[in-house]
Amino acid sequence: MPTILRLKGYRFFFYTNEHLPVHIHVEKENKTAKYNLESIVELIYSRKFKASEISEMRKLVIENKNIFIEKWYEYFNNK
Repeated sequence: MPTILRLKGYRFFFYTNEHLPVHIHVEKENKTAKYNLESIVELIYSRKFKASEISEMRKLVIENKNIFIEKWYEYFNNK
């Protein structure tokens, strides 16, 4: 599970056997979420996060979207 970024207690990562569409997983403590990165940033699922955390995560995903997409293609195009 390559970790792309750690920020404000969140870990942004993807799994080594991922599939399209391009997306990012987020975890903090025992909570998880997944965001679609293609076109608009869209929450795919969230488990145990509060609404305020989901809003904060979405903002962080939007701010770092280009980095996440770049790292996705960098990792999966080299396999």
